[in-house]
Amino acid sequence: MNRAALFDVDGTLADTNHLHVTCWWEAFRQAGHEVAMHDIHRAIGLPGEDLLAHLLGEDRDTDEDGTLTAAHDALYGTYFGRLPPLDSAADLLRELNGRGWGVVLVTSARQAELNALLRALDADEAITATASADDVEEGKPAPDPVHRALGLVDAPAQGSVFVGDTVWDMQAGSRADVACVGLLSGGIPQGDLESAGARAVYRHPADLLAHLDASPFADTAGLRLPGR
Repeated sequence: MNRAALFDVDGTLADTNHLHVTCWWEAFRQAGHEVAMHDIHRAIGLPGEDLLAHLLGEDRDTDEDGTLTAAHDALYGTYFGRLPPLDSAADLLRELNGRGWGVVLVTSARQAELNALLRALDADEAITATASADDVEEGKPAPDPVHRALGLVDAPAQGSVFVGDTVWDMQAGSRADVACVGLLSGGIPQGDLESAGARAVYRHPADLLAHLDASPFADTAGLRLPGR
């Protein structure tokens, strides 16, 4: 039976969440919106349109969505050549690939941004497939991206694991009946990740790699494990 190791990217494998926060904050500022960075941080991980609805409300002027998104993308694009991978992120992917897991990246990033992240990670040989926001009609926290990722490696939910850093990741994985692992590297508190469905929580990719044999990756029956 195929086993899928699913990974969010921003905040999980790459230290980019706060870059997104800054870029969204500036995009909002340019358009005359005052949005607290703390609130933006909590919304990172949602697809762009959902992030705007979450922060500005469903009754916002949606004609402005394209301008806001373009401003964020232009600002964030200036970092494409220097996006920082998290310590041991590539080693974690290579280790799981070497153990026979099908490694799939599950991200709300569009293709151009995903390409930049892939260059930063420099672990293409360990990645079996990618599922981006371009591939599904509804992004996280809906289970659609996770279902898409499982299908790419022909793996069932049972025995597969999804690693992410936001409540949206944990909710999407849980709704797809996949065991969820949370990382604190994106800045979301452990309690929030656990409440959203994380079965175990680790500080960052290096911490998960160091404890891989006691993690849900060694627990394909999906039993609850203590957090780290």
